[in-house]
Amino acid sequence: MDSDTLVIAGRPFRSRLMTGTGKYPSLAAMKASLEASSCEIVTVAVRRVQSLAAGHGGLIEAIDWSRHWMLPNTAGCATAEEAVRVARLGRELARLVGQEENNFVKLEVIPDSRHLLPDPIGTLEAAEILVREGFVVLPYINADPMLARRLEEAGCATVMPLGSPIGSGQGIRNAANIALIIESARIPVVVDAGIGVPSEAAQAMEMGADALLINSAIALAGDPVTMARAMAMATEAGRGAYLAGRLPVRSEASASSPQQGLVGTPAQAQIP
Repeated sequence: MDSDTLVIAGRPFRSRLMTGTGKYPSLAAMKASLEASSCEIVTVAVRRVQSLAAGHGGLIEAIDWSRHWMLPNTAGCATAEEAVRVARLGRELARLVGQEENNFVKLEVIPDSRHLLPDPIGTLEAAEILVREGFVVLPYINADPMLARRLEEAGCATVMPLGSPIGSGQGIRNAANIALIIESARIPVVVDAGIGVPSEAAQAMEMGADALLINSAIALAGDPVTMARAMAMATEAGRGAYLAGRLPVRSEASASSPQQGLVGTPAQAQIP
């Protein structure tokens, strides 16, 4: 295993970019974008697949599940009870595509239909139940360091703080709190929601995030395939920059060339 492999609940992944399956102009665009992103984890809204919501008919059949790991999500759930029920259905959905050992679930409890902000109390309640039932829980949360700690203590496999509201494209508006979560977490931190362009993806990774989940910025781009490829490169570049370590920030300029031994300096111009 590569020393910098992303590991979630003991399962290794080469790519640190996760993507979604909603909002694409067509299934063909979605398939091509998944390929261009080089992602391995793909999240699927269980309720929308079940109800064959617009754009989701044929979605399960369109994806090569031998190459992609399904991350069922509980989007559309307003309470902990709903989220637990949908998570169980999601586990069965993963079984149907041949992933018998897949217990992953992206936990979303969102009662606020206007701002789509997650409910911290409901999320924690659902997470505790699902962990007891053997799920690998990846909870979507506000950038709340204390909640992130509580979810880690409850046994969650990751925490997924939002950069800014879902689909807003506002970028990383919660950088200070996300940095605190990254600093204290002993599980992977996945920045989810709000990223709009590759520079914002790179910013999150440069901060030390372990992975990103990006859907709207790719699906709603003028050219989703090209944007997917750009997001993949930004994710990799940001991770590389984080591992390399940036130069110290200085209050004054610092010459990049050495000052000693310059041609024509008085010391060298002197005749012995």
